[in-house]
Amino acid sequence: MTGKSLGHYQVTEKLGSGGMGEVYRARDTRLNRDVALKFLPAQFAQDPERLARFEREAQLLAQLNHQNIAAIHGFEQDRQECLSYLVLEYVPGEAIHGPLPVEEAMEIAAQIMAALEEAHGKGIVHRDLKPPNIKITPDGKVKVLDFGLAKALADEGASEVSPHSPTLSALATRMGTILGTAAYMSPEQARGKKLDKRTDVWSFGCVLYELLTGQQAFGGETVSDCIMAILGREPDWSKLPPETPQNVRRLLKLCLEKDPSRRLRDIGDAWIARTEQPAATPPRPLPPSPPRILPWAAAALFALAAGVAIWTALRAPAPPFRPVTRLSLPVPARAPAGFLPALSPDGTLLAFTAGKNSQIHIRQMNEFEAKPLPGTESSFGHFFSPDGRWLAFHSRQERKLKKVPVIGGTALALCDIEAGASGGLGGSWGADGAIIVPLAPSAGLSRVSAAGGKPEPLTKPDQKGGENSHRWPQILPGGQAVIFTAGTRFAFDDARIMLLSLKTGEQRVLVEGAAQARYVPTNGLASREGHLVYWRAGSLFAVPFNLKTMQVTGQAAPILEGVSGLSSSGLAEFSFSDTGALVYAPGSARTAATRPMVWVDRQGKAEPIPAPQHPYAYPRLSPDGQRIAVFIGAPTPDQPSDAWVYDLARGTLARLTFQGRNVFPIWTPDGKRVTFLSIVQGKNGIAWTPADGSGAAETLAPVTQDGRPWSWSPDGKMLLYSAGTAGARNMWVLPLEGQRKPAPYIDTQFSVQYAQFSPDGRWVAYMSTESPPPQVYVQAAPGPDGKPRTAGKWQVSTTGGLDPRWARSGRELFYRSRAAGGQVMAVEIEPGPNFRAGVPKPLFEDRYAVQSWDVSADGKRFLMIRMGAGGEEETSAASTAQLHVVLEWFDEIKRRMAAGK
Repeated sequence: MTGKSLGHYQVTEKLGSGGMGEVYRARDTRLNRDVALKFLPAQFAQDPERLARFEREAQLLAQLNHQNIAAIHGFEQDRQECLSYLVLEYVPGEAIHGPLPVEEAMEIAAQIMAALEEAHGKGIVHRDLKPPNIKITPDGKVKVLDFGLAKALADEGASEVSPHSPTLSALATRMGTILGTAAYMSPEQARGKKLDKRTDVWSFGCVLYELLTGQQAFGGETVSDCIMAILGREPDWSKLPPETPQNVRRLLKLCLEKDPSRRLRDIGDAWIARTEQPAATPPRPLPPSPPRILPWAAAALFALAAGVAIWTALRAPAPPFRPVTRLSLPVPARAPAGFLPALSPDGTLLAFTAGKNSQIHIRQMNEFEAKPLPGTESSFGHFFSPDGRWLAFHSRQERKLKKVPVIGGTALALCDIEAGASGGLGGSWGADGAIIVPLAPSAGLSRVSAAGGKPEPLTKPDQKGGENSHRWPQILPGGQAVIFTAGTRFAFDDARIMLLSLKTGEQRVLVEGAAQARYVPTNGLASREGHLVYWRAGSLFAVPFNLKTMQVTGQAAPILEGVSGLSSSGLAEFSFSDTGALVYAPGSARTAATRPMVWVDRQGKAEPIPAPQHPYAYPRLSPDGQRIAVFIGAPTPDQPSDAWVYDLARGTLARLTFQGRNVFPIWTPDGKRVTFLSIVQGKNGIAWTPADGSGAAETLAPVTQDGRPWSWSPDGKMLLYSAGTAGARNMWVLPLEGQRKPAPYIDTQFSVQYAQFSPDGRWVAYMSTESPPPQVYVQAAPGPDGKPRTAGKWQVSTTGGLDPRWARSGRELFYRSRAAGGQVMAVEIEPGPNFRAGVPKPLFEDRYAVQSWDVSADGKRFLMIRMGAGGEEETSAASTAQLHVVLEWFDEIKRRMAAGK
């Protein structure tokens, strides 16, 4: 078979054979990927009825889509060769085997449990779970193979109460395979009885026992020996490692109960049994055989037993009260946008941002210190993968959604994100390997593969209904729906919590007046009843929620006060684990507070500018240096704001715009007009207006909401601007004369921003992400056709840079560097027809708001926006470097909800 071509599959090697047929590795030449081809036994290919039934079963099995389940891609038939085969996901790696350390064994077991829970939820039972059907890929992911194939390959007439059970059929011809399988069969399977998902629970217990001990729980030299062991004896519990925790031992015994009625009914219950610590109880003796009882005596005994049960229940003590444990974790200095704490699903890891460079730090909860995660500088909005091994995050500088291993390693880019995001927009990583995330502050939700690729749009804000952003998504258990926050044109205290069906695309409102909701499995992961917890005005609230009906089922009640958050973006600093732990940053609700303008000299000494207290951003000096064009408003791109002019000599502040959102003001070279991005009633454009307020604004070019004017040429004849999504990668030239037809100036696959004409009009400085970290470059200025006048491009920064500004003399170029905590850098420029730059030198520590600065005419002072005056730049009035942790938090929620009733 090796070397044979079957359609677009090129068979490359044999992987194995067994009672279910032979398996080969093949190359899918159409999709350029490796697959596994499982060829069915010859008797199948010659039996049309069995083939038709198998195809129906394969269609059901193909519905499984989970990161821990090897997928079925298709079912093919080659009538000329009389071959029938399944096309399966090719899983590299080795089958699992023990003995393993307890922690490693339980990590593998958790992924097997996740696979079984997904399949059982769709009514699919594996029936042949064993180590050869479980592989570990080179990147450490567990994959369960051959889901449901035992039933699909069973004889049509083989009822489960006959000797022809799916496992034991064709025993005489499959002894080698069945000997390996028999050791993992459940007692009911060995007896040929009807099977349900509890048979997989038993097999899971056998697999876990073998991972811990390296030996089969019910091994034997023959099939009969294995079956006798399964039916007649207990595993040798003394073989378990001495360090095996009691809860793991208990889990094994619950899985390997021979009576299905006493066994764990659902693999989801194993999540609970895995973490519970049982009370010490004496060994339970086997009950004696019941005597024969006459009917009237049985009725009397039943009545007596019922009375005793009621009396006992009335006298039974209440469940023991488990006190809530509260503690504080010391952490490094806060990041500008906040800690943004995130707990891994199992509660063993805490991730948060810290420091001026907003780097992610990881703390193992059993250790004392947190460690910075390399490659995560300038990050925001991080969230864990379901297995807790990866973190996804937004890279502010590179404008990428990225992922990085929690143990450290290379951060991998998944897709682009748009400009304008601030403290974070959230995201959710599903068990099927899909990530749902907003890619821009004013956008809807998108779905992107955790392996990277093109994002798929899922939602779009309903602008007519008052929505302007979708953020903070969470994929609900089961992977069929998502909850998210829909922001309104006002503060996020007026936002609403929405439910999105991933099957139908239907959306509906769950809670009004709330932000950043999370589903909390307060009754355990296996339960369908939990709570939605959301943030509003500095407090957490909870409301009962049913996962089956996807409906709120009760009234909301407050459960925790003093949680730090930002009303203008819906950012709330809290997180929880599936094990019942809560972490949050103490504080209160904040709105956009004052951000004062200051002068900073070349040595870093700051001098306040006596302007009225407002949340200023993006200040630009007029050509004569006497006025400042600045935007005042909320820092989030979905709130109203306006362009203003502050007169330095007279101390007056005059408003230029009066509706919508008007940001990024820059001056025309003659100082007569201010150019800005205008967003009014859903229409976005680059506009300009007289600087003295004497006339109405005029639109120069249409753009998206993320467009921006960058710089006018010194003669005032050309404007450099970006147009939004495409403009985040491309720079455009708008000629002021003639037909004003835009032309592309920089067309690249990388992000290009902060373009600035030199004072003599020869050069343009800009930032590009073409060689991470982002660097500052200079190239020739554009001509009327948009193309650079001469060839050549020079990298000016050396350790990363952004937001360049020219000195009015043209002899210096300044830029901001995020290296070493942030520095303002200066580079000497040699005048002349050829561009020559010196070595960058640091001037002072950069402690000021990014993208918000300018240079005085003499190059001796810098106009900056001071951070740390509240609002989004400073995350909390309570700025102590600590996070609060609450253990047994789920019990706390239920108690507070009961008290609220």
